[in-house]
Amino acid sequence: MGEKIEEFIRPNGLKIEKMRVPLGVVCVIYENRPNVTSDAAGICLKSGNAALLRGSSSALQSNKAVAQAMRSGLAAAGLPKDGVVLVEDVSRDMATAVMQLNGYVDCLIPRGGPSLIQSILDNASVPYVIDGDGNCQIYVDKSADLDRAVDIIINAKTQRPSVCNAAESLIVHRDIAAEFLPTVLGRLQRLGVEIRGDETTAHLVDGVVPATDDDFATEFLDLIISVGVVDGVQEAIDHINEHSSGHTEAILATDREVIDRFVTGVDSAATVVNASTRFTDGEQFGFGAEIGISTQKLHARGPMALRELTSYKYVVWGDGQIRG
Repeated sequence: MGEKIEEFIRPNGLKIEKMRVPLGVVCVIYENRPNVTSDAAGICLKSGNAALLRGSSSALQSNKAVAQAMRSGLAAAGLPKDGVVLVEDVSRDMATAVMQLNGYVDCLIPRGGPSLIQSILDNASVPYVIDGDGNCQIYVDKSADLDRAVDIIINAKTQRPSVCNAAESLIVHRDIAAEFLPTVLGRLQRLGVEIRGDETTAHLVDGVVPATDDDFATEFLDLIISVGVVDGVQEAIDHINEHSSGHTEAILATDREVIDRFVTGVDSAATVVNASTRFTDGEQFGFGAEIGISTQKLHARGPMALRELTSYKYVVWGDGQIRG
């Protein structure tokens, strides 16, 4: 790291160079899945950062083995083995202490469920980037290609329902609801998906569970989907912005004016036009390995890969200039 990414000359003769630099020490607090130990350490090291890792008690022994293997590899390569450090105390008090390592931790990234995210929001005093949940929603406009829309929705909901970019909610324009909902929801039901729908949806399709307002704000991570009917794109935008977690929303439409209104009006990290929400992913975007998907707005947003684990600084070259 430290490479020049931009250079410009000011009228006063000063040359300004913008340099890419590592963040420093990146702390990742995560739950379960010991593969996160190697994934997080690898991407931190590749971007020039040291990795401070705190996993869960249920995977402690696996995390220790993976971390030790990586530390041994660093030493064998002539690099500081403390480029990867695993916090072996998995108590809640230690997690809170790690969140407050001001002066030591330059960026904190949580990988886990709502309780972990809330703990970060309540306790962290170091800078953090929230890898939030994925209550991803799809709006089907009256101008949509309905045959293609069915395939997209089936993929977004069922291809891998336990991940953050799976679709959790379906919003349909009222003008096509009677034609479209029995077809797409029938397909989903045959695939084992539970439908939680509003009053219109329940009237049109058998076997629909009445939806609550909470259902439209829930990341199910399961074969469950909430379904609602709206009068147009603005109502869809308002509904999505009210219930979304800010991850990924999709619009299925052919009307360019409607598409533009949706893309502009929806306040999420990614908006997808006529494709599955499952494409919000660092590898799919061409960014390479990702450490998470940011649902906030500052520093990094969307898939966070090597570039998002760096910062920058300016180098100013002068020749005796003074400011008058």
